[in-house]
Formats: sequence, structure tokens, C-alpha cells
Amino acid sequence: MAKIAIIETGGKQYVVTQDSVLDVETIKGADKAGAKITFDKVLLTDDGAKTVVGAPYIKGAEVSAELVENARDKKVIVLRYRQKSRYAKKKGHRQEYAKVRITAIS
Repeated sequence: MAKIAIIETGGKQYVVTQDSVLDVETIKGADKAGAKITFDKVLLTDDGAKTVVGAPYIKGAEVSAELVENARDKKVIVLRYRQKSRYAKKKGHRQEYAKVRITAIS
């Protein structure tokens, strides 16, 4: 069984395995593709034989990753409308995210 971990970043939790690719909130300090990232907020690790659960985090556990790209999601249209009062306001929003590839779980 492959080694898995649960990490926390950007206020969300992700289940990761080695070589998995996931979209997370943008990470400060990582702006170019290939940048090395370490996630130190590891909540759980499992290697098939032993499971370690943190309270809330596991001391000394790290998940290493590299930045694949910084990108923006599809546009979401926000429309406020009040009928019979001639009020309409339209806004658009594109959320930025970082695509990362997990390289090692330790």
C-alpha cells in the first residue's frame, strides 16, 4: 500500500500520496514553476503498517512538493438584482490557485 498523508494548507485539508497533483490556495514565496515547497502541517500519515495521528499536527513530519504552475480558475459571475427598482450590479471573479506535485512524504 502506498504511503499517504493528510496535510492542511490554505484552511483546507488534502489527502495526498507521492506523485499526486493537487490544486491548493496560492502559496507565498513560490512564484516560479519548479519551486520547492514543504508542508509542515501534517495531520496524519499512514504507510500501510503504521498509522500516526497528530494532535493536531505530527511533530517532525513533512510533505515535500514542487510547484507545477500558478493559474487562475474559470470566471464566476456574481449578479445582484432587485426587481422593480432598476437595480442590477454585475461582478466577475477568478480565483487564483497553485498546482503542486507531491514529491516525498516523510
